[in-house]
Amino acid sequence: MLLLAVSFVSQREKLIAGIRNNPKHVRFDDSCKVAELLGFSPGRQSGSHRTYSRPGEPVGLNFQNRDGKIKPYQARQLIEMIDKYEDDRWR
Repeated sequence: MLLLAVSFVSQREKLIAGIRNNPKHVRFDDSCKVAELLGFSPGRQSGSHRTYSRPGEPVGLNFQNRDGKIKPYQARQLIEMIDKYEDDRWR
């Protein structure tokens, strides 16, 4: 059981590091997964767009699926939310 927990932490850390290190090539599915891990709830989905909101957070997240990736400015917004909420949610 301990091995499973260590593996989960490792995958999460790799995912976050990948987003931070290369915001021009963030996978759409990865961005959605991280948003939910940060406590954001999926909102409406319209075409290639998916929105996320979090109670008490005035800024929402919006990801646009472009050939399986999100736009770099959307990745930078996600990184801002990681910086803001990572410690609250995962520690």
